Amino acid sequence: QVRLVESGGGLVQPGGSLRLSCAASGLIFSIYDMGWYRQAPGKQRELVARITSSDSTNYADSLKGRFTISRDNAKNTVYLQMNSLKPEDTAVYYCNANRPYNGGMYDYWGQGTQVTVSS
Repeated sequence: QVRLVESGGGLVQPGGSLRLSCAASGLIFSIYDMGWYRQAPGKQRELVARITSSDSTNYADSLKGRFTISRDNAKNTVYLQMNSLKPEDTAVYYCNANRPYNGGMYDYWGQGTQVTVSS
């Protein structure tokens, strides 16, 4: 059974930093592309950042320079370092793991962790 467990969310003041972690189990972590998505109240879920199994990264254009995604295959964990946080970064942040196979896609989601940026 695949599990993705996010942690590290919380309340932070504008300009502060948080580091989110997503611990994966039940899959061969190193061969999966991993990603962070977020969903703010009343809005659709959106991509924050992704890192492939070969460590290529991509980010939402609006977040480049503030957020950094990384992975540690030895720990089956993907991280999201978030700096210079703004109130508009408030959302539930979700971890995603996926990889293609013939005719489809393995696609898994965590339960999410709340990030609130407020003074």
